[in-house]
Amino acid sequence: MGNTIAVVYGSVRSERQGLRVARFIVEALKARGDTGILVDPLEYRLPLLDRMYKEYERGSAPAVMERLADVFRSVDGFLVVSGEYNHGIPPALKNMFDHFMNEFFWRPAGLVTYSNGRFGGVRAAMQLRATLPEQGMITIPSLLPFGNVAETFDENGVPHADYVRASTKTFLDEFTWYVEALRARRVGGVPYE
Repeated sequence: MGNTIAVVYGSVRSERQGLRVARFIVEALKARGDTGILVDPLEYRLPLLDRMYKEYERGSAPAVMERLADVFRSVDGFLVVSGEYNHGIPPALKNMFDHFMNEFFWRPAGLVTYSNGRFGGVRAAMQLRATLPEQGMITIPSLLPFGNVAETFDENGVPHADYVRASTKTFLDEFTWYVEALRARRVGGVPYE
């Protein structure tokens, strides 16, 4: 039985290079027998945060928030694909996460970062490590950073370097361990909801 994973992408810029990475991750999950659901902020257009999903009466949240809540509740874990904007995370990604909370509880998050430079967005990962656990997710120890993203992947997300597939396999093996361990614990109940 495969896992269902939300691949949460964070950029809304006009020339989104990181979409290449998100597409690659969705395909890598598929090759493992898992289902990757791409969550793109251009498809799920949220306003700047005013009220969180949990602050609406049941059934009265905007339709886009209901759709996202359904996706987030349905998955076994999250792979966050984030670029690095001025040593931080993209505002669209932070805004998307800030709209939700309980939907993330007791699930792992793997951090996949990228940049056009050689550091691969690792400073954004450090901010995500501080933010995501506050929202109830458990970030796995390893990171999957990709530098020089426009040269490393083609527009469809096909990697040009052999190391990409090998490092991704190792990363996803670790992530899958956390997905399966936390799912087993959720079946037995959680401390609070």
